[in-house]
Amino acid sequence: MGQVTDRSAQAPVPREAYAADLSRFSHGDFDITVFSDGFITLTAEIILPDAPPDERPAILRRLGGDAESAPYQVNIPLIRVGNDLILVDNGSGNKFQASAGKLAANLNAAGVDPASITKVVFTHIHPDHAGGTILPDGTLLCPNAHYYVNDAEWRFWTDPNYETTMPATLHDFARGSQRDMAAVQDRLTRFKPGDEIVSGMRVLATRGHTPGHVSFELAGGDGLIINGDVSTSNILFFEHPNWHFGFDTEPEIALKTRQAFLDRVANEKTKMLGYHWVYPGVGYAERKGTAYQFVAA
Repeated sequence: MGQVTDRSAQAPVPREAYAADLSRFSHGDFDITVFSDGFITLTAEIILPDAPPDERPAILRRLGGDAESAPYQVNIPLIRVGNDLILVDNGSGNKFQASAGKLAANLNAAGVDPASITKVVFTHIHPDHAGGTILPDGTLLCPNAHYYVNDAEWRFWTDPNYETTMPATLHDFARGSQRDMAAVQDRLTRFKPGDEIVSGMRVLATRGHTPGHVSFELAGGDGLIINGDVSTSNILFFEHPNWHFGFDTEPEIALKTRQAFLDRVANEKTKMLGYHWVYPGVGYAERKGTAYQFVAA
């Protein structure tokens, strides 16, 4: 890994992004605001399963954590295009960790009524991406939205026989996914890679983190890819594209997907927006030897 330098300059301790300092930018026909859902904390076993144990504490501190864990920020784009207001994932709600689930409050603080959101699209339906679907009182965060999920993702997590077809470590994820999808089943469209959510917003297959994980490619300029959990760190997995991530359901497929993705965006100089990257998570991948470095936009 080499010498670890001052971590504060590279990975500041996560904070929420409030209305006054939200990141806003335009891309083609799309106006994008990146909201914070807070942050989640993950252990070394999840973040660094391939790292030598004696190197893990220094790496975690570089990511803004301590010797045993590190925080991962949660960046949620809200996209305005034409008559649509599109939310990509909806965070944890009260379903994961108390440090997350801040999206509803941050939308309201910025003057965005969740009832005005017309579409909610999921990269995948892990609890930190879809757990915000249902509010604590049982109502929907976005009561007037239509919901979109990859058909393969929906079929995997809503398997009624999940207790026998999935390892026990995935059972809580399956129960959460089934809860969230059941709440919106009357307003749910199941798409496939290659489909468009709206004109110029194309579904890109990025399988591996989950069997139906997708990203969204927005037309305009040199392109923009909202890439969910293809790479869950814009530091660690750029510098070590051959390392696994502990929450990847299909580890080897996820590894190949991430390597191919970083190769593509570096070659094409495509802008990216990462869900768990340092806020606002928008930037580029540049080659650095056999690996990559993140360059903020």
